[in-house]
Amino acid sequence: MAKKSAIEKNNRRRQLCAKYADGRRRLKVAARDDTLPHEERFAARLKLAQLPRNSAAVRIRNRCLLTGRPRGYYRKLKMSRIALRQLSSAGHVPGMVKSSW
Repeated sequence: MAKKSAIEKNNRRRQLCAKYADGRRRLKVAARDDTLPHEERFAARLKLAQLPRNSAAVRIRNRCLLTGRPRGYYRKLKMSRIALRQLSSAGHVPGMVKSSW
């Protein structure tokens, strides 16, 4: 199980990202737009730099919903490989069986 502080920190990052997503997207588009004057693009970049760093989507870490484990994460299932193996061994995942030969 991951530390609760790490899980909560990641949850706060998700909330900040959702809060600032629209404004951040608009500022990024304005900063990249070549048709705008240089001053406006520079002002958009300055405003973008004023936003909290944790509001950027790249700072969010994918974590297992059950254990909070950050590594061995399956995006489609939103859980780690270890949690998936435990659930499938217990028979809680339909169609999945532990391989043996």
